[in-house]
Amino acid sequence: MRNGPDGTRTGLAAVSTALLAMSRHLEVRDVLKTIVVSARELLGAEYAALGVPDDHGGFAQFVVDGIDEDQWRRIGPLPRQHGILAAMLHQDTPERLADVRQDPRFGGWPAAHPEMSDFLGLPIRDGEETLGALFLANKRGPARAPGTEPGDGGTGPRGGFTEEDEALLGILAQHAAIALTNARLYERSRELTIAEERSRLAHELHDAVSQKLFSLRLTAQAAAALVDRDPARAKGELHQVAALAAEAADELRAAVVELRPSALDEDGLVATLRHQINVLDRAHGAHVTFRCDGVRALPASQEEALLRVSQEALHNALRHSGADRVEVTLSRTPAGGALLKVVDSGSGFDPQGVRKAGRHLGLVSMRDRASGAGGRLTVHSAPGAGTTIEMEVPGG
Repeated sequence: MRNGPDGTRTGLAAVSTALLAMSRHLEVRDVLKTIVVSARELLGAEYAALGVPDDHGGFAQFVVDGIDEDQWRRIGPLPRQHGILAAMLHQDTPERLADVRQDPRFGGWPAAHPEMSDFLGLPIRDGEETLGALFLANKRGPARAPGTEPGDGGTGPRGGFTEEDEALLGILAQHAAIALTNARLYERSRELTIAEERSRLAHELHDAVSQKLFSLRLTAQAAAALVDRDPARAKGELHQVAALAAEAADELRAAVVELRPSALDEDGLVATLRHQINVLDRAHGAHVTFRCDGVRALPASQEEALLRVSQEALHNALRHSGADRVEVTLSRTPAGGALLKVVDSGSGFDPQGVRKAGRHLGLVSMRDRASGAGGRLTVHSAPGAGTTIEMEVPGG
């Protein structure tokens, strides 16, 4: 792999690296960010952005690279579809300009927006549908003398986008369209899966709590019948009422933990896991603990898969295994990924002879989740020896 005059990677190897980076992600937001970062690095631009249109004349999403968070806050609200940005959403050809500020469509840029001159943009299209618009600005290149480029002032090395850059960006855009379409399909399928999970949990909640409430009603009726002729027995029945009421409350709290939307976007995997496990520890008789060792932020698809697998494994351990102790650990692997372990002291089972039990315990769905996130799931168990569920993901 060779380098260009500005130190950027060029050639087939660099294109391959960019395309592989896009194909690694399934979440739309991760794909958008990877496209922008890959485009800026591949073409040696100072700034890159990708806008996804909404149905109301603006951008539903707008991802940037080369601008820090403080600059982005000063710029203000998301840009509207105006000027040169709108051109990418209403045509199927690229725009390559020596100085975007001289274009008659230029205008409306916020005062805090970085200074830009040379510009390259094109739409990302899937057939007749425009999925987004990709923009690059300020190609880095050999230094120029002060005043030789409009607005440059000799402040740094600058180049200009070439026909080769335009062709490379066109290749990137074609693969970006595939990656975005795949990510959208994945998110739609995940929404269906979440709906199915909620239906399953609602059914389990109905069965579990209904049983408890039915027993509670019968026991209360027995206590009422005994209160005059056998106060001692009535007292015992009332103690049973209290115990059943506590169990029903535990079932409700545990179900709420699983039904509540995860706070992954705001809090991250570690904080979300710690909170949910603390709730389960209070709601169940078993002692549930959590330990984390050096795990960094992971791609969104992997964090959600780890969370869902941990929830399924905890559900099995707390409701089916009879365990009095469940330990959850999340640790960083040498390669920079993460390893989840859920270890319980319950009754265990024979992993080789439980096809029906495997479906009952959600092992198939857990393996599917691990595989879908680029990881693997292993199960260690034996009758009377507890169960260990391990899930490893490579990170990003």
